Amino acid sequence: MIATSVISPFMVPIKVLLMAAFLIALPVVLYQVWAFVAPGLYSHEKKLVLPLVVSSTILFFVGVAFSYYFVFGTVFSTIQKFAPQSVTAAPDIEAYLSFVLTMFLAFGMAFEVPIAVVVLARLGVVSIEQLKSFRGYFIVLAFVIAAIVTPPDVVSQLALAIPMCLLYEVGIWAARLFIKHTKRPEDEAEPAAKT
Repeated sequence: MIATSVISPFMVPIKVLLMAAFLIALPVVLYQVWAFVAPGLYSHEKKLVLPLVVSSTILFFVGVAFSYYFVFGTVFSTIQKFAPQSVTAAPDIEAYLSFVLTMFLAFGMAFEVPIAVVVLARLGVVSIEQLKSFRGYFIVLAFVIAAIVTPPDVVSQLALAIPMCLLYEVGIWAARLFIKHTKRPEDEAEPAAKT
């Protein structure tokens, strides 16, 4: 690692500190967002708050860990193989850190797909059947997002797109489960009244 900018030795620790602060504060921020929305929700909908805050935080951390432990090693070794023998790789530490933080955020946000699916389905924006029929379009969308966000190599694109597709399926399953367990009391009473 080298520092080509005069302020890089000062800026790099600050960027690392900001990312660490963001990760530590993430559960509190998510809880505050849900606490802001909660007064407008029915009591049966408030059951969503704690599971979604916890699962959002865990999924973001899993995305960051997946990026760090699985993707980086593969991407960096693949990129180094394309370098000519006469080229010595000495990346600038600020450019390297910016790349790493961008990948952390990209994978963290990508792993939030099940949460987005559950929220959209539970709020009635889309139905489970619509989510299933959108599956093919989502696969294309996942690969387009992966191609834009990740470096121009197939390994990192697949490492982002494939988990997004799998997490979309997990989101459909979780949405069905959440809708079943957070029904309004009158919805649960209707089948009993018919029998």
